[in-house]
Amino acid sequence: KMAGSSAPWIGSAYLFLQSSCKAIALPSLYESSQKKPCVFKALKLALADSTGSMNGVDMLKVHCSHPHLIVQLRFCKRENCRRFLRSYREGALQKSLQSHLQLSLASTTVPLEVELKAGSEHLDEMLKDEDRCLECIYREKPDRLPDEEITELEECIKSLMLHQSTNNNVAGKDCSSLTSPSRPYPPQGSFLPTQLTFIFQGQQFDNRTITPDDHQKFAKSVSKKWKQVGRSLQKSCRALRDPAIDNLALEYEREGLYEQAYQLLLRFIQSEGKKATIARLITALEENGLVSLAEELLGLHSSEDCS
Repeated sequence: KMAGSSAPWIGSAYLFLQSSCKAIALPSLYESSQKKPCVFKALKLALADSTGSMNGVDMLKVHCSHPHLIVQLRFCKRENCRRFLRSYREGALQKSLQSHLQLSLASTTVPLEVELKAGSEHLDEMLKDEDRCLECIYREKPDRLPDEEITELEECIKSLMLHQSTNNNVAGKDCSSLTSPSRPYPPQGSFLPTQLTFIFQGQQFDNRTITPDDHQKFAKSVSKKWKQVGRSLQKSCRALRDPAIDNLALEYEREGLYEQAYQLLLRFIQSEGKKATIARLITALEENGLVSLAEELLGLHSSEDCS
């Protein structure tokens, strides 16, 4: 039971955000490299308002699913989750987010529609029953670490706040400061160079994103070495770090090697987005002696079995 468990309280929920003004599309704003830090800052500050702490709730990933911006949240303390639910129920979170978006985007107003889900449960329908909402959120264990993109944005905000705390005259700084290279070093595993081309066996190839065809060929041919490839990819992919790979092996054991390999690469693609390039996969394959599969994915030849 939730109350009697000796393990730390942890749960997850999804916050769905949509602008009721047709002229403002939140997913488009978040997909803009210039506006993304502004939107993220507004989200971070509004969530801090709702729990009374900058660390009251974690953002794990922000999904752009037009017309919605979907934020995956992780709560590590029940009391913080309780505060968040009260703020959400009373409309304070919605007002706070509208206000912070208006300031960050220098907009006249950003009217919002909000929805809260935990798994298949629509929490808006049960907000008066706080304990039931807590139970639903507690049942949904987070399935990922914060994305590298989230980590980078978090580091930007921390750097900006440190700068502002020592320089009171910059309190009104534009949110574009978030993108300045002011922090001393990037977070581990981030800022991977996305090269336009790469070299394999002396030939130059376009460094494209992984396609559905690549995905299927990989799952079909990698066989028992899918774990080894996963451990090569995990060096630069937070979502595959321990115990993620072992969890995938257990979860999809009955479905067999194809599904295990498919889910591994799916996790990589979903977490890395545009950074899930063919060059990174080819490097992982080479590290594990799967040269024939690498050649097949690059269209060199496909007759050999790489298993």
